Amino acid sequence: MRSTPAGAGARIPRRAAALSLVLAALAAAGCTTQSDNAPPSTAKAADRQLLQIRAADRQDAPDVRGETLTGEQTALADYRGKIVVINVWGSWCAPCRAEAPNLKKVYEDTREQGVAFLGINTRDATKTNARNFEKEFGITYPSLWDPAGRQLLKFKGTISPSAIPSTVVIDREGRIAARALKALSETELRKMIDPLLKEG
Repeated sequence: MRSTPAGAGARIPRRAAALSLVLAALAAAGCTTQSDNAPPSTAKAADRQLLQIRAADRQDAPDVRGETLTGEQTALADYRGKIVVINVWGSWCAPCRAEAPNLKKVYEDTREQGVAFLGINTRDATKTNARNFEKEFGITYPSLWDPAGRQLLKFKGTISPSAIPSTVVIDREGRIAARALKALSETELRKMIDPLLKEG
């Protein structure tokens, strides 16, 4: 991180300062789970790592968008009308490696049912590292290149993915319907998606 000239601290934009706080929190998390926002009344306090949100309590997802690891532009809004699984990951993260085969399997099983997957790759030094991870695990859905965590910052004030790995599931209306602050088993991920498939 570049040093700040003397006296310049007061001139740092609020957005940059907030981003620094998010990155510091993620660095502290280091592939662990952390709770941040208080969950709606439908969730038990002891079960904040896996959170399912009833329709009446759901918040709109933020405008997640940007360049993918393969250089295309994509946005969460492009998937409106579909259920979207957003997974936050890094190639350096051991739990991310553990859950990758589960994400791949569920993606392949549900994409014909109107379920899309979108990764957010964060804190990787290079795109090459991230692409090698995808190749190793056979991941074919797109991932946004977000080394500085700017896309994660957009979740501030919502049910945010505050750990690495994290997974957020968006319903067909673009609202946050479920969140996990841990590496997921195949069964856990299906339990996050299945209620939304039944909503029609």
